[in-house]
Amino acid sequence: MVFFEGEGPMLRSCFSSVIALAVLAGATLGSPAAASAPLIDGLGGPAGFGELTQFPNDDASSNELNLPFGLNFFGTNYNSFFVNNNGNVSFGSPLGSFTPTPFPASSLPIIAPYWGDVDTRNQPGGGAVYIGSPNSNTVVVTWNDVGFFSNDNSKTNNFQMVLSNRPETGSGNFDIEFRYNRLEWTTGGASGGTGGLGGTPAQAGYDAGDFTNSFTLPGSRTADVLNLQNTSNVSSDTPGIWQLLIRNGSITTGTTPETPLLPTIVNDGSFVFDFNVVLNQTVFIDPIISVGYDYVVNSGPNIASALFPSVPVEAGGFQLFGFNSMTNLYDVPLGSVAPQTVFNFAPGGVSRFGVRGIDMSALLDPGDPTAFVTGLTFVNAGTVNLSQTPFTIDTGPGAVPEPASWVMLIAGFGLVGAAMRRRRGALVAG
Repeated sequence: MVFFEGEGPMLRSCFSSVIALAVLAGATLGSPAAASAPLIDGLGGPAGFGELTQFPNDDASSNELNLPFGLNFFGTNYNSFFVNNNGNVSFGSPLGSFTPTPFPASSLPIIAPYWGDVDTRNQPGGGAVYIGSPNSNTVVVTWNDVGFFSNDNSKTNNFQMVLSNRPETGSGNFDIEFRYNRLEWTTGGASGGTGGLGGTPAQAGYDAGDFTNSFTLPGSRTADVLNLQNTSNVSSDTPGIWQLLIRNGSITTGTTPETPLLPTIVNDGSFVFDFNVVLNQTVFIDPIISVGYDYVVNSGPNIASALFPSVPVEAGGFQLFGFNSMTNLYDVPLGSVAPQTVFNFAPGGVSRFGVRGIDMSALLDPGDPTAFVTGLTFVNAGTVNLSQTPFTIDTGPGAVPEPASWVMLIAGFGLVGAAMRRRRGALVAG
């Protein structure tokens, strides 16, 4: 789990219970045709997605459309929005730009499930943008089988944005969900693309329009944006679904250790994060773990310090280990630290480390992504790509090692725990 102090995404699906959001997906969870998110339909209209927002076009927008509920989006209340052909909605005025500008981009607030150069002029029998409402607290905007500029439907994308009213949590609070059913193209011809690829690819996320608050989904403005259909910030069982939660006018997940950002589960058991850090900013990370875990900075600044939560630990506290390239193990002792105490790495920081010593009595559930909140600082500002691999142990009968045996387990015998329960670590940012 990643927590950015003062900013971060999370959301509850309008059709499910509250689910915390992962910052980054690095997993390929299956082929798009077999695994990507189904679109919400049954909303009436010519294609089952509601009414057309605009006729087939290039770079146009709908009229200003009334929302069935008010939204508080970063301190401004909105009761209407514009649906833009190019894969986004905007507040206050329409947006015709077809090449995505890196967020934060302008003074215009937008929510963009897939901002790219959509062209629906050559889409017989489909390829249109619809709006529908399954109920008075939900709005669904669908880009159905849309092609790309110019007049090209040799590849098509199929995706949705769902806005859900959450009045029980406060006036103006709402959830955002992006659903990617099929993504085949990234770029229109006027954005440098050829055959729907290359050039400046599409971008997904939001921009508050204040030149400060924004969030970009992984892979945006790169060829990897196509992977949004195969990845998720909800779970490995929901490829193609990405969620955000807006409370009191801003993204709330990540603003406290109790609501950190969650990792995306990767098939090999690791978690991957991509995020920007500011010097001296604390970033909270919470993996799905049982008795320890390993961090690896794949790119970006080294880790300067770590702060762990208050959970039961073995005698001596948390044990930290550096990576030994000769043995390919985390067997270089770095020191120990008590819960809720900052551990400072040597000058220059470390690009990878392992932590052990969580007592089995903590019964941390590898399936609970809020089990262990950790604060990290970095030696420099920059963009970080960080992977995280849980260290688990089988707690079934006959499989529990004696405490003295834990040091022998730093080689990484990753046996999945069989008798764990959920526990959340509490932490205050340092």
